[in-house]
Amino acid sequence: MVAAGSYSAAARVLGYTQPAITQQMKALERAVGTPLFTRVGRKMKLTEAGESLARHAESILGSLSAAEAQLKAYTRLRTGRVRVCGFPSANVTLVPEALSGLAKDHPGVQVELLEGEPPESLRRLQRGECDITLAFTYPGLHEEVPEEVAEVRLLEDQLTVLLPTGHPLARRRAVHLADLAEERWIAGCPRCRANLLHECAELGFVPDIRFATDDNLVVQSLVAQGLGVAMMPALVLPSLSLTRVCGRVLEPAARRHIAAYVYRDHLRIPATAVVLDELKRVAANRIGC
Repeated sequence: MVAAGSYSAAARVLGYTQPAITQQMKALERAVGTPLFTRVGRKMKLTEAGESLARHAESILGSLSAAEAQLKAYTRLRTGRVRVCGFPSANVTLVPEALSGLAKDHPGVQVELLEGEPPESLRRLQRGECDITLAFTYPGLHEEVPEEVAEVRLLEDQLTVLLPTGHPLARRRAVHLADLAEERWIAGCPRCRANLLHECAELGFVPDIRFATDDNLVVQSLVAQGLGVAMMPALVLPSLSLTRVCGRVLEPAARRHIAAYVYRDHLRIPATAVVLDELKRVAANRIGC
């Protein structure tokens, strides 16, 4: 109406009848309690109140257009932010490969990467500090999560033993855990340490744990110096940075289960769903999945 200059011209532009436009404008004037237009010859001119309302209307319509464009970008996967909390070995293996694929196919989706070991990483999900949590469990350990949280299984990760390259058992392709009963041990995170104690107890011995650390690089360094051996998931082996250590498959075979956890309602968010799809794709290409 403001741009058209008259009710009849506005009706032609908008595709309405002139009486319909006239009724709408009269209703608007009744709602605001003051005239918005005055007639000057054959054209309509904004009153001071009308000019003020027009300025606000332009701002509102601009904001609505921007909001609509942003919502379309989210639903069409052009943009979005997803917070992923992963445990260290996942953050150096699964996650970077998944983010590489995501960057190629969905460059507008941004991922904030956090780090945490389970079960604390699962509590971060429940506190709303992340959107997806990657966590691992061992056989016999059931992860307690709320009903509204979905578990997306990714892969089973073979456990190995990390040895100095000069160790007599390093010549073998596989190592029996019982053969390591007299060794000094380097334990990992509390959950990994509990599993080590359980596995050894099943074979009738208590491991001599000399060091405990969450840092895989520190574990590798301690093993390289001959200070002990360590139970290490196969997922970590490709990222070994030292030449004086080697990984050997454990017998009897032992595995940990790796899964992603996300609130079920968030599975409908396109950006979250596509990040999960990339994680599943990467996991499916891993040995032992």
